[in-house]
Amino acid sequence: MKEQELLERLPLARRLAELRACIQEIPLQRVKLEGLKIAGAESCWAAYREWGEGEPPLLFLHGFMATHANWWPLMQGLGDQYHCLALDLLGFGQSSQPALRYDIATEVEFVRGFVQALGLPKPVLVGHSFGGWVAAAYAIRYPLRGLVLLAPAGIRDESFVKRYRHLRLLLREGAWVDRLLRAAIPLAHWGRWEERLAWLLWLRGSLRQQPVARQFLRQRLRPQAALDTVERQLQAIQVPTLVVAAERDETIPLWHCQTYAAGIPGAQLRILPGASHAIPALHAEQVLPLLREFLEGLSRSQE
Repeated sequence: MKEQELLERLPLARRLAELRACIQEIPLQRVKLEGLKIAGAESCWAAYREWGEGEPPLLFLHGFMATHANWWPLMQGLGDQYHCLALDLLGFGQSSQPALRYDIATEVEFVRGFVQALGLPKPVLVGHSFGGWVAAAYAIRYPLRGLVLLAPAGIRDESFVKRYRHLRLLLREGAWVDRLLRAAIPLAHWGRWEERLAWLLWLRGSLRQQPVARQFLRQRLRPQAALDTVERQLQAIQVPTLVVAAERDETIPLWHCQTYAAGIPGAQLRILPGASHAIPALHAEQVLPLLREFLEGLSRSQE
């Protein structure tokens, strides 16, 4: 069995490849951001795609191993009523990738620069996982119309290092890691762990393509690095908020979403039955009705 054949067994990997192909029908746009409050990246490019028309504008922020393409199913589902913009965060996808020490504050200032450059009225931020963390941190500092957090990261978790210590090998530099993983492919069938090996191969490839994600994970595998989590500042978020958890999420524990919902005044919590962490890519049909209900409520509150 070859590596590609093994990867094709992963539903998520197949789906992400489909989304990257489908979203090509929308022109990729880039805007130059100037005067950013980011040391070493005061000027950089933001890449994004937009779809649909209507108010309020919806700005989508992707997760860790992702790009703006992951949002295509939700953009299709909401573009009939709303102006949807999917942004590559700084260091990801087609946006600039300056040599920095990345943190959440850096991404927040990048998003702020993008909002100002496009002259957006107060948008609704929709963030998934890492993008949810960025969205929440943005909402603590800057005005919004509303906030949607899909399986958001950003809550301090003392078990994180233990749960993800297996990633240390994948974060190592050097071709020997790739050779080791490929050498295990012929043995995977006998041990009946093809799916697990496929996941490790996909994750290794994604980390090679996303240097910011690799840097960020290296930092987070040290407990003392978790200094910019947001659980103590959630009361500062004063906009209507929807928090969506995935019932079968193996990345973000349910209590993280519950912490967000309990800490943000008036926040709603919804749980997607049977859903995995990859909400935008794999569970758009489930989450779309929740988003529409939330956005319609925002519109009614402004009347």
